[in-house]
Amino acid sequence: MKLLVAYDGSSCSEAALDDLVKAGLPDEGEALVTSIAEVWLPPPNGNGNPSGIKLDPYYENLIEKHYERGKNAIAEAETFANHAKKRLKKILPHWKIKAEATYGSPAMEIIMRADNFHPDLIVVGSHGRSAVNRFILGSISQKVLTEAECSVRVARGRIEIDPTPTRLIVAFDGSKGALAAVEAVSKRYCRGNSEVRLLGVTDPTAPSAIGRFISPITHMVEEINRSERKWLEKLAENALVTLRGTGLTASLHIHEGNPKQVLAEEAERWNADCIFVGANAFGSKLERFLLGSTSAAVAARASCSVEVVRK
Repeated sequence: MKLLVAYDGSSCSEAALDDLVKAGLPDEGEALVTSIAEVWLPPPNGNGNPSGIKLDPYYENLIEKHYERGKNAIAEAETFANHAKKRLKKILPHWKIKAEATYGSPAMEIIMRADNFHPDLIVVGSHGRSAVNRFILGSISQKVLTEAECSVRVARGRIEIDPTPTRLIVAFDGSKGALAAVEAVSKRYCRGNSEVRLLGVTDPTAPSAIGRFISPITHMVEEINRSERKWLEKLAENALVTLRGTGLTASLHIHEGNPKQVLAEEAERWNADCIFVGANAFGSKLERFLLGSTSAAVAARASCSVEVVRK
């Protein structure tokens, strides 16, 4: 397995490292820690005036100050990357771990690095160093979540006094994305003492104001809602067999409402460690390009980590 960890020294990125303890990662793998300095730099040789035209000393001095500031920011990013590498080595002692620092737009640099490194999973904190609150997903996390080609884990670690079995929620609607999430969980958590809840969310049909007073219409609507629930239960049978076959405790729970709200609320109520969502679960194949998709909304609202699974 290959892991790309984005680290910027913030409390959220520290929590993302802590979260990897319960991420179900294998004993061996390859990890790359990357830290990005969000700065502009002149050409590498420090010559901010390659045309050779004589500039006013004021502008020459201004360029030099920007260049020095950029070098200091990159040096800080290198410190962050090396710190994260040491911490990650304690969490994943048998992994091959490298650290690097660069500069530019953090989200784009992470995505471009992933295009070259080809990780199975990108790990980012829910916010960067300018976090507002948990209900607004950080702009960097949002962009990586929606545009990366591989799975992305928006990680929120937490301190536990009494370790408990890992609790996982898999958003389940029978889609290819949901089945991919089931597969990911069954492979990564097969060795531990973990409990999995497949969480299906239905949007019940309701009769119109007049229809409520017409018995045949009311019964028809009730039958439609029952059929939808039975259909979801049928789709989940193979998924439950797969999860239980690896030694996991697995069950199906079906709720009514909006998936974006229900998933986050149920995860908090159950004290889940992570929510797994297929990239196209509860939405279309184009959903990952849309702001406000189910995966991004859940990642912003959830009190635990959220992993968006892409095969």
